[in-house]
Amino acid sequence: MSPPLIELSGITRTYGSGEALVRALDGVDLRVEKGEFVAIMGPSGSGKSTAMNIIGCLDRPSDGQYRFNGVEVATLDQDQRALLRRHYLGFVFQGYNLLPRTTAIENVELPLIYKGQRKAERLVRAREALARVGLEGREDHTPSQLSGGQQQRVAIARALAGEPMVMLADEPTGNLDTKRSVEIMELMQELNRDAGLTIVMVTHEEDMAAYASRLVVFTDGKVVRDEAMAERGA
Repeated sequence: MSPPLIELSGITRTYGSGEALVRALDGVDLRVEKGEFVAIMGPSGSGKSTAMNIIGCLDRPSDGQYRFNGVEVATLDQDQRALLRRHYLGFVFQGYNLLPRTTAIENVELPLIYKGQRKAERLVRAREALARVGLEGREDHTPSQLSGGQQQRVAIARALAGEPMVMLADEPTGNLDTKRSVEIMELMQELNRDAGLTIVMVTHEEDMAAYASRLVVFTDGKVVRDEAMAERGA
C-alpha cells in the first residue's frame, strides 16, 4: 500500500520564547492522499497558513514529522528541500506574484528555467499550460493587459508547467470578484477531477471551500474538523 502523499504527524510550530511564546501549531495530524482536493479553513491565527508553509517546505516544524510521498522531510538539507519544491510542488498565491513587465508565457516559463529545461521545450510546455487554463492566444499579454481572473490563470499555468504532484493554493480567489472566483474554482476542480492533480487550498470563504472534496478546519493550532464534502458541481 502506497504512503499518503502528505503526512503530518504531531506537528508543532512555536515562535518566540517565555511569555512571548506563540504556539502556531499544536500537535497537528493530517494526511492527504494522491488525487484529493482539500480545503483548509479557520479564523485568523488558527494555524492554517503555518501548516501550508510547512507542507510547502517554506518553514520547518518545531517538533513532529512531515513526510512527503513517504520521505521524511526533516532529513533533507536546504538544497534537497529546494529541489522538492521545484520538482514536486506548484504554488498559487492570492496576489498572483507575476512579473509585471513580462509576458504571460515568460511568466509561465520561469519555473522551467530553474529546472534547467531548454528554451524550445520550455515554450512548448508553457503554451500547453496556458491553453490548459483557457488562455490560448494570450501568451504575449503582460499582466497589465489581463484581468485579475486571467492573471490568476497565468499563475495556475505557471504552477502546472512544472508538472507538480501537488498544487498548494493560498487564498487563490482572495483578490477576485465572485464571478472570477467561481471561474477559478471551477478550473481547479476540473484539474483535480480530470487530471488527478492533488490540491491543498487555504481559504476563508465557505463558498470556495465547497468546490473541494474534503474540508479541514483549524482552530488555535489544532485540527478541529476533518470531513468529506459533496463537491459543488459534482
